[in-house]
Amino acid sequence: MRSRLLAVLTTVTLALAGALTGAPAQAETALAAPDIPLANVKAHLAQFQSIANANGGNRAHGRPGYLASANYVRGRLDAAGFTTTLQSFTYNGATGYNLIADWPGGDPDDILMIGAHLDSVTAGPGINDNGSGSAAILETALEVSRQSLQPAKHLRFAWWGAEELGLRGSQYYVTNLSTTERAKIKGYLNFDMVGSPNAGYFIYDGDNSDGVGSGPGPAGSAELERVLQDYFGSIGVPTRGTDFDGRSDYGPFISRGIPAGGTFTGAEGVKSSAQAQLWGGTAGQAFDPCYHRACDTTANISDTALDRNSDAVAYAVWTIATATPPVVVWSDDFETDRGWTPVAGTATSGLWERGDPEATTSSGAKQLGTTVSGVNDLVTGRLAGSSAGAHDVDGGVTSIQSPPITLPAGAPKLSFSWYLAHGSNSSSADYLRVRVAGSTTSTVFQQLGAATDRDGAWAAATADLSAFAGQSVRVLVEAADASTASLVEAGVDDVKILQ
Repeated sequence: MRSRLLAVLTTVTLALAGALTGAPAQAETALAAPDIPLANVKAHLAQFQSIANANGGNRAHGRPGYLASANYVRGRLDAAGFTTTLQSFTYNGATGYNLIADWPGGDPDDILMIGAHLDSVTAGPGINDNGSGSAAILETALEVSRQSLQPAKHLRFAWWGAEELGLRGSQYYVTNLSTTERAKIKGYLNFDMVGSPNAGYFIYDGDNSDGVGSGPGPAGSAELERVLQDYFGSIGVPTRGTDFDGRSDYGPFISRGIPAGGTFTGAEGVKSSAQAQLWGGTAGQAFDPCYHRACDTTANISDTALDRNSDAVAYAVWTIATATPPVVVWSDDFETDRGWTPVAGTATSGLWERGDPEATTSSGAKQLGTTVSGVNDLVTGRLAGSSAGAHDVDGGVTSIQSPPITLPAGAPKLSFSWYLAHGSNSSSADYLRVRVAGSTTSTVFQQLGAATDRDGAWAAATADLSAFAGQSVRVLVEAADASTASLVEAGVDDVKILQ
């Protein structure tokens, strides 16, 4: 078990609140996360194994072992004071179930969801896949009850059915929420396979810092990733990113713009020599040699990985759910004119403007036709034109600046959403840059171009403005096509100053 180095008040990172409130906050305090007892988590796994043994060897969709598993989890949660709902759906002619459990209290318009799929494949009992994630979040939920936690955010736990058949349960849940109810979910944490016997320590790559596969998650996903990285860093365990490849129940959430994160210890993929050197274990062998097989039993678990990941679940829940929300000092979502003005530059087209952007594509999305909120954003030439390059940035630098903003004393923060898109004819001379001008001028954010294709995708950024505290400042947003002619597009939305 990890030590109780977090048994006093812990500090929430700047990015944390942004993951769930739509705007990153200054560092705030949150209640210390508990140490989840490994023995309790393994007791749940033993129950899942016994249920499978009594029901044909599995806990699959439409089979009696699945419903028995859901009833076991529901019974524990009902006794602990949760409000539970067994949501039924039909797939492949069989009835499936999602178990939804709400903890009383917290802001009903600011929901943190924590989920894991409860079903196995038909070939075996599914103890690592995914009894491990199901047991870890169950024990975390029970600890919420034991501590009579009173979170600022509303906590909702979920155990999904028919994940193994294509995320059917979570898809049904998300699709059948009203637009209003869906918008209340500010973050989703997914835990699918967290006790692999030849474990790796992977965290979903919310900010696409790995540059692999599907791109970043919705704005706020990077902050969820960072919270989990903070936990593993606190216990000295290195982590690596894993792509949002659509293989688990975060999929329906991110497809609707809900930030997501979570951990994963590996499935049928083979551990490399470098990974074995990083984490131990056996190179050249699958992270889970019993993946989707009958041998995925209680013997197919790394206690160390299960223990660490169970504590990571609790750390994320306590850190995020009990954080004090920030105070918004100034904000602009660009739905009305707040007084941004162009600054003289050298660009001949694609000048910054506030407006409703039109989408363009060239080997992928370049100018995004969708905003983070509302219908308007700041965009480099909002029209699409006859081709992707008709209204992109050309000829140099385009800049736009905010009206004067009086910053409070203390440690104000700047947050905003952004994207930079370019073709493979770009270079590091091209950029998106955010600067703050007060008594001095400082670059607080920069994304450079490169000679590779980069599609537009909204991401979140934050900056510490403590050096400007108490001053009247302007925020300057710049984009450049500054070397040979290249396809460059950029956007900024939801600019906020927080204290």
